[in-house]
Amino acid sequence: MRVGYGTTDLPVPDGTPMGGYLDRPGPSTGLADPLSVSALTWSDGERRFALATADIICVNEDLARRARQAAGCELWLAASHTHAGPETGCVPGGGPTPEPWLERVTEAVATAVRQAIDRERPCEGTVYRGELQGVGSDRSRPRAPAVVPLDLIAVYDGGLAGILVVLPVHPTVLPATNRLVSADLVGAVRRSLRKRLGEDVWVVVATGAAGDISTRHTRRDQDAAELERLGALVADRCADLLAGPGMPLWRAGAAGRWISCATRRLTLEPTSTTADEAALIAGYEQAAASGDPVATRLARSRLEGLRARTARPVRTGVDVNVARLGGLALAGLPGEPFLAVAERIADRPGEPTLVLGYVNGYPGYLPTAGAYQHAEYEVLASQVAPGSAELIAETARQLLEDL
Repeated sequence: MRVGYGTTDLPVPDGTPMGGYLDRPGPSTGLADPLSVSALTWSDGERRFALATADIICVNEDLARRARQAAGCELWLAASHTHAGPETGCVPGGGPTPEPWLERVTEAVATAVRQAIDRERPCEGTVYRGELQGVGSDRSRPRAPAVVPLDLIAVYDGGLAGILVVLPVHPTVLPATNRLVSADLVGAVRRSLRKRLGEDVWVVVATGAAGDISTRHTRRDQDAAELERLGALVADRCADLLAGPGMPLWRAGAAGRWISCATRRLTLEPTSTTADEAALIAGYEQAAASGDPVATRLARSRLEGLRARTARPVRTGVDVNVARLGGLALAGLPGEPFLAVAERIADRPGEPTLVLGYVNGYPGYLPTAGAYQHAEYEVLASQVAPGSAELIAETARQLLEDL
């Protein structure tokens, strides 16, 4: 198996509308840390697969199509879901990607993929799996355990060439008042890992199934210092895993077909779950009167989520993507799946299965069926009916079995 890596910056001019928060006070005013698009390519001599990650809030289907055409190979384009980057058309149910980002992200993906292909060389792969404490937890339940899964793919060409980290945590440390462009938690993890592993080791961080997981109850502040603290926690845990036992995935010089991919199109029914808008308005007014900014923002988010959902009661088309890379199974899910959705897919004894979110489309939140019993923001904002996430999970499992 041959593996390559490429990356390029994604500049964001001052004055750019930013994505992620409804109550941001204005457009971008500067740069905290640079955004980037990175690409990994795998080639077995017969087929090539590319995974590109972009520091943007979401990837709509029009952007995924354009990027795939520009790359010239099977491509998954995944958003980091930073809330401190440009607005790329992140609306529940998906929509068109605004210019100039449709063209700029496509060009950046093409550049990163070309670099990766040019740098492909025989490599071995190993997966390391464990748990991460103190960084992410269920953001709707303050007392939930702050433990999430952490998966690494390490690529070796004699020594460690690079790692792909799958981190199922919303990269939302910086607040809605922030107007500096940043890759947020994903960027902090990359920086910390490069310090630990050396600048000659490439690092790619993909956001996993983080629909209901964030740093809301683990962060101590919402500034640059807290970003570095949380990034260091992730890097330390990655280093611990790399020092332990892993599972070999492919050999450097092995011949034969090591890569296979599949995609299935699904149509998700619109949700019919009801909520009392008057009660949500009253809750927002009560929170605002209390002077608690966090409670006020959450109450407003619940109200805006309900209004966004009821404004677009339509069926939603999504693509479910799977791939096999040697002994590794990958699932690339659209939108924001809850962590339990990924766990349902990854529960496949005998074969490591990694699940990425925010891939090749943005239907919005994909809550589990049980979550619809609670009037949380993610459920109120979701465009899809209960059972949609379970359908996606079972489809991914079946596709992997069929491969």
